[in-house]
Amino acid sequence: MRDRWSGAEADRFEERYAAGWGRELAQRTLTSRLLGMEPGLVLRGGGNTSLKGVARNLLGEEVAALRVKASGHDLASIEPAGHVAVDLEGLRAWVRAGGPDGSGAGAGEESVLRSLQLDPTDPVPSIEAPVHAVIPGRFVDHSHADAVLALTNRPDGEAVVRRALGPEVVVLPYAAPGIELARAVAEALARHPEATAMVWMFHGAVTWGETAQESYRRMIELVSRAEEFLADSRPEEAAKEDEAAVGEARRRWGRLAPVVRGLLAAESGDPDQPWRRVILHILQDRETLHLLSRPGAAELLNSPPLTADHLIRTRPWPLWLAEPALDDAERFRSQLEEALVAYGERYQHYIERYRDRLAADMVPFEARPRVLLIPGLGAVVAGGEAGEAAVVRDITAQTLAAKAHLLASGDRYQGLAEEHLFAVEYRPQQHAKLRRRRRRPLSGRVALITGAAGAIGSGIAQGLLEAGAQVAVTDLAGPRLDSLAEELGDRFAGQVLAVGLDVTDPSATGDGFAQVSRHWGGVDLLVINAGLAHVAALEELEPVDFHRLTRVNVDGTLFLLKQAARHFRLQGTGGDVVLISTKNVFAPGARFGAYSATKAAAHQLARIASLELAPLDVRVNMVAPDAVFGEGERRSGLWAEVGPDRMRARGLSPKELEEYYRQRNLLAARVTPRHVANAVLFFATRQTPTTGATLPVDGGLPDATPR
Repeated sequence: MRDRWSGAEADRFEERYAAGWGRELAQRTLTSRLLGMEPGLVLRGGGNTSLKGVARNLLGEEVAALRVKASGHDLASIEPAGHVAVDLEGLRAWVRAGGPDGSGAGAGEESVLRSLQLDPTDPVPSIEAPVHAVIPGRFVDHSHADAVLALTNRPDGEAVVRRALGPEVVVLPYAAPGIELARAVAEALARHPEATAMVWMFHGAVTWGETAQESYRRMIELVSRAEEFLADSRPEEAAKEDEAAVGEARRRWGRLAPVVRGLLAAESGDPDQPWRRVILHILQDRETLHLLSRPGAAELLNSPPLTADHLIRTRPWPLWLAEPALDDAERFRSQLEEALVAYGERYQHYIERYRDRLAADMVPFEARPRVLLIPGLGAVVAGGEAGEAAVVRDITAQTLAAKAHLLASGDRYQGLAEEHLFAVEYRPQQHAKLRRRRRRPLSGRVALITGAAGAIGSGIAQGLLEAGAQVAVTDLAGPRLDSLAEELGDRFAGQVLAVGLDVTDPSATGDGFAQVSRHWGGVDLLVINAGLAHVAALEELEPVDFHRLTRVNVDGTLFLLKQAARHFRLQGTGGDVVLISTKNVFAPGARFGAYSATKAAAHQLARIASLELAPLDVRVNMVAPDAVFGEGERRSGLWAEVGPDRMRARGLSPKELEEYYRQRNLLAARVTPRHVANAVLFFATRQTPTTGATLPVDGGLPDATPR
């Protein structure tokens, strides 16, 4: 494990934070981030750090305080405010009392923590605050180091830890996080006052010291010793899957991902939004594929996570799909359906065994896996939105790496006992944290937009991203698409995928859907926006120009609708299609025959699709904008084509032309890409039970009113 401490970096953090927060909290912030950037130590939101010192209460009095990481904060990006101040002596008194009521029970721990905060408006402190309070060091670091958990999670784990790390490291049997663990830690330290490090079985490691640097370096040294022990006991690496196997797994995933995603969606009870969808990621590297193919892998991997802290993300165990029919989508669907039923029954039995321990207002999680292990395909992970899926992916990668060592060395894996798994998974504080999480209207939805690099397409992309969707922006490959993806990706990290796509190529549309499916699992919303314009009177219109527009505006629409129909049928959870039509369908303009006719054909195809796809719960609607010139650098390609002719005909400058079109609509409104995006959002969020409809976005043009 690399020691990342740097004196220069420590000076930089002091310069940045010491004036407002003090030198020690500045260094606490630095070493917390150093821990957080190591996946082998903590994963997003995991781990914990603290600092003992003084702080002022609301009366302005200085009191002994523990500054501990607030619940839900991520060590990799934590700011000083992420360590909230709690009454240190109050915490210690609470531990001595044994629990909120003095009985040792853990009920109401969050309420007690809240009551001990020096500022009640701060975020909730970590449930492990009382543990940190009884540890003597001024700085305390807690990690879920993979190497340490690879030692603890075996039948003879305690003996292995002592052999690997030496007698000076205190080894503590598993205790529930919170007061129970705090009391166990206090008792162990009373027996070993000289200790500076502990290993908590099935949980992780903790070190402490009088400075941030000392505590951090003790953690690095402890984990490094665990890694060295594992390396010494690791047999020679077996051959990994070759790159051809990885490529074949990727191709299969492009076909099968919508099946998996559809089957993992949960019924919502809302007729307009009947499914709670998930975002999928997959691990398909050589090591993962090789591990899943090993004899004994099913027994080893179909087991609890490395630490109970991962439960809220992963569920108590993954789903293992034996002998999957990877080249037969329908048979694969049947196999997975059966496996999901069996998984659900297993999870329900697990709930029933401990139902008397559920809080009265607590609703059990859906009986669906968050990790699916599929030999020949990879490790599939799911989350309600992309950020959640990414966390599960990272946890799964680390878990598989640790378990792979045990498989290679012939050692058995032993996870936490089921009753303890349940206690952590259904801890009230965890569920309260989930209830506080707010989802945006399109969280968990995946959209594909064609013609995204233009004014309207980029505006629609921004609107969907703000609503929480994952958005695949597609256009002809090149600088315009690349710059859009970079611009949006900087603002909406993890939500944007750029796909070069020529809509006139039927195979390219299929490849586009497959690429998005490989990345996020499928597509729920198709926005058909790619289009071309041409200006010429009918007597001057060359067939080659008409056919050029036909290929994009008509053929492209047909190819996309065909692919969407196949995809939505395979996914089985409905979907939405929004065609960006035009007012010219209803009120064509002179010298605009090629555009008006081909867009009218596309419009008619969409109306027919609304009839044919309704049995699949696919809604197809149209948005008909007018005079959208664009904003900033993203100007309308249509108006770049049409504008010069219209300006010559009316003797107007570019600015005057925009004003002319604004004044001709009833509302004298300037129509923007944002307005078009809002219309798409109306249909995408299913505000009304509507399909086959056209929504004008034109400021009011009586001649263009759909009828």
